[in-house]
Amino acid sequence: MSPDQLYGFFLYGISLLTMGGIYAVLALGLNMHWGLTGILNIGIAGFFAVGAYTSAILASAPHPVHLGGFAMPAIFTFPAAMAASAVVAYGIARICIRLRSDYLAIASIGIAEILRLVVKNARELTNGTLGISNLPRPFDWVPGAGGQLAFLALVIVLVLGVYWLAERARTSPWGRTMRAIRDNEEAARALGKDVDAFRTRAFVTGAAFMGLAGALTAHYLKFIGPEATDPLLATFLVWVMLIVGGSGSNKGAILGAFLMWAVWSVSEILAGYLPSELATRAAFVRVFIIGFVLVIVLQRYESGILGPRRGES
Repeated sequence: MSPDQLYGFFLYGISLLTMGGIYAVLALGLNMHWGLTGILNIGIAGFFAVGAYTSAILASAPHPVHLGGFAMPAIFTFPAAMAASAVVAYGIARICIRLRSDYLAIASIGIAEILRLVVKNARELTNGTLGISNLPRPFDWVPGAGGQLAFLALVIVLVLGVYWLAERARTSPWGRTMRAIRDNEEAARALGKDVDAFRTRAFVTGAAFMGLAGALTAHYLKFIGPEATDPLLATFLVWVMLIVGGSGSNKGAILGAFLMWAVWSVSEILAGYLPSELATRAAFVRVFIIGFVLVIVLQRYESGILGPRRGES
């Protein structure tokens, strides 16, 4: 194997770990919603998009068509992305948080689609279907692969930070109350707990994590467009990651994110070796592989690889 090939594998490994880390942040946000609280959120792509576009607009250079020109560094745009997603989530929670899980799932899908349509059509704000390009990536000034390694290190630090916050929340009295609400909402109400307020806090916190993941994705790819908010990548895949890793476990959410992103990425390479008559169906083959892995894991681990076992919460 030539040095160039080895270097190519090295860069691919960095990319694999970077995107796996970004998806780990998304999965931790979803675990805050579903695993800890029992909120069935099928609109992950909406909060992801809000965070991505907020950071992109604030960091972009001046553009004659869409809003931008603030040229702010990531140290300001990342918190702004989290704040924007949290504000949107709070507005949604005020309207929808009292809905039962199945109705809340339908509402979250509808809201995510509304946000996606806004992204595609609000050209003055998001540049429409063309998206926002030439975004600055932190540490891109470092020569060679050093910039990508530094960005990977930033992602890992943020994953650990989000994990620490999520674990502190899970093991705190607040987290125990949330699990009680998840397991028996009526009993929690009977004990005097303000269920709607607790669920709103969890919903807003998880959405903020999703917004951070969106900002990281936009700056890592140096571009954000409507394709990045595709429900297949920004919702379905995140749910598979959490289920495989173990709903209710923050460690499981991280493990599932890295594992399933590796499967998704490798399946793209394998799909390239399909016969020409099957090449047009490569996308369906990749989804089939993801579903196959999900079934195999759940046959072996009914609660996911690191999910709580019987008698645990």
